[in-house]
Amino acid sequence: MKIQILGTGCPKCQLLEQHAREAVAELGIQGEFEKVNKIEDIMAMGVMMTPGLAIDGQVKSVGRVLTKDQIKNLLA
Repeated sequence: MKIQILGTGCPKCQLLEQHAREAVAELGIQGEFEKVNKIEDIMAMGVMMTPGLAIDGQVKSVGRVLTKDQIKNLLA
């Protein structure tokens, strides 16, 4: 499973990544993390507000920091 954190590295982006890593660990699944931090690449995915979360290439969240439990629901 490929998990992409879309953002420029701001504190909210970092928190989203932390929550995503915790969710993956708690579910006991394998996740490949990728940070997408170039504005052109983020916009190419249709995201205009950060942070964003994409799972296997599909954008699941834009412009907000999901909780660990919200991410677990998306991954399950």
